[in-house]
Amino acid sequence: MKLLRVQVPDFRILKNVDITFEPEFIPSIFPLGSQNGGGKSTLLQLIFILLHCSCDSDKKDFVKNILYGFTINNNSKNRVLAIIDIWNEDKIVQLEFLSYNDYSLRELLISDDKTEVDNDNYLQLSVSNQLEKIINKISITEKEIYDLKRAIITLDSVRQLETFESVEEKIYALRELMQRLERFEFRILRFPIANISIERFQDEVQTRLDISKLNLKKHYEEREQLERILPRVIKYWQSEKLLYICNYSANGNKDEEEVLLFRITNIDMNEVEIFMKKLSQKIFLAAPSTQVFLFNSKESRKLLFKKQDNETEYYSQLKLAKYKLSGFFTYDFLAVDILIEAFKSARDKDFAEAIQKGEYGNSYKALINDLNIILFNKKINVDTDLSGVIFKLDKDGGDVELYPEDLSHGELKRLSIYIWIKYHNIENAIVLMDEIEIAFHPDWQYQIIADINQWAPSNQYILATHSYELCQALTPAHVKELEPKLLKQEAKN
Repeated sequence: MKLLRVQVPDFRILKNVDITFEPEFIPSIFPLGSQNGGGKSTLLQLIFILLHCSCDSDKKDFVKNILYGFTINNNSKNRVLAIIDIWNEDKIVQLEFLSYNDYSLRELLISDDKTEVDNDNYLQLSVSNQLEKIINKISITEKEIYDLKRAIITLDSVRQLETFESVEEKIYALRELMQRLERFEFRILRFPIANISIERFQDEVQTRLDISKLNLKKHYEEREQLERILPRVIKYWQSEKLLYICNYSANGNKDEEEVLLFRITNIDMNEVEIFMKKLSQKIFLAAPSTQVFLFNSKESRKLLFKKQDNETEYYSQLKLAKYKLSGFFTYDFLAVDILIEAFKSARDKDFAEAIQKGEYGNSYKALINDLNIILFNKKINVDTDLSGVIFKLDKDGGDVELYPEDLSHGELKRLSIYIWIKYHNIENAIVLMDEIEIAFHPDWQYQIIADINQWAPSNQYILATHSYELCQALTPAHVKELEPKLLKQEAKN
């Protein structure tokens, strides 16, 4: 798969973006240049989140986060977020991401048969999204009914409290009961606890139980109604080649939600799920860990700019995002865990070959050789118990042991990028890399183009950059630009 074209009419700082990436260019590496503030990082993050998360229910929150502030004009029915063309084997598949407000989506979903659709309040939001909410309400209400029934049984067993002579004993027993019911708000609990009668308490619990049963019945009816409507809605969407992604709140008000859909063309609708799943596994994003990631929550983004005592919280949020987003990588100081896992994987491959063929393979040796080439005059290996990494410097014919901090930031970064690509077997993929040149001296900024092309030549790389040296390692036609353009200054000279 390759990214052929990206159009973003108006998203945050991005205005009238229309960039093409020629599939016949060799190498398939495209620097994306601009001066600071051009929106390079925003563009890469938007592409990654839309392609990696749109069809995965566990990742929809990242889509919602990045869309904060993306609103629909009052006089518009929808708004185009992005149009992305993908080269898929022998054809171009186009994905058009569209945002609808509640009212326009309801109009979109009205069919010729209006018996159920016209007046159905639930079509103000996506039917599938509303169905998900109702199912969640049913689960919560069923748990509530179970707890309330248990509370009534408990109340029956402690009626003897009325005969207690000691007020302290009564208070103690009632407090124990209240702990069972701490998540419920009963009006009776506003009275002094010593004056509460068991009968009054039980009446209050029974009233709450009756209300919960009525709510559960209502939720069941709502679910049945939505389940009748949903097949018609899906059929209509499929006829329009539209698929639902999520509801999101552009302004933080949950009562005012937009709906994100995408229209897909030049592919059979029966193949869409397989295509999107494959695409999500073939899109990757690498970026500095100090970058502001728009797909994290608005609250966690602010933590990056708080005092030092909040820094840990920001990076814990970032770690959680990396865990959930399998295609997301940050240029950490040194990805030791990934490095050790790579050694383990190479060792296991060699052992598997020994079992199958009677001779050990050379995966471990090949990995060591590749890493030593990257480190030039240094050597790398792991502790015998695979608990850490050892570096040695070849000096005057002998090996001098080094600590990781003895290596430059650039060396460690180059090493971590290599391990990330190799360990995850990133091949035939779309790899988005933000500010790859950070910590590299000019020669390495130029050299990194040859490096990534050698490490995984089947990939397409799109590199957001400020580096002239990196751009000069390719032809001018490879270089894509956003305003304000990176090369303007050079053109004047």
